[in-house]
Amino acid sequence: MIYLLQGPLMWLVSLPVQAAQYISRPLSAWAFAGTTLWTVGLFFEAVGDAQLARFKADPANRGRIMNRGLWRLTRHPNYFGDFCVWWGLFLIACDGGWQAAAVSLASPLVMSVLLIRGSGKRLLERHMAIRPGWDAYATRTSGFFPRPPRRG
Repeated sequence: MIYLLQGPLMWLVSLPVQAAQYISRPLSAWAFAGTTLWTVGLFFEAVGDAQLARFKADPANRGRIMNRGLWRLTRHPNYFGDFCVWWGLFLIACDGGWQAAAVSLASPLVMSVLLIRGSGKRLLERHMAIRPGWDAYATRTSGFFPRPPRRG
């Protein structure tokens, strides 16, 4: 019963990987673009998580908001990275033709909704909003897509 939702969701979000495994011809620009986007995503996830872990390990940062490194460009570098990973996998699946693209499109769309409007960004920001300095950080830092901070 616990995995009733997770099982079908895992099948759905893995559709690009399932479709891409049937590509039998040499890879095209779609696959290279997807691999590049996937790599950017992995970088944002890994570096963002490492930066946050290092920040949290310092007792002087207890209760403070991380606003350095990738966290200066986006409030959620790890979620943005996850977003890029799923869209990158979709682009790789597009190399299999329009049928593979059509079958795979639900995966990055569902993950995008979950990361931005569902259990990701929205829930975390609700929790973070009580911290001192949150309003200023949220005003100057992009909510999802990386960009230079606004002047405040």
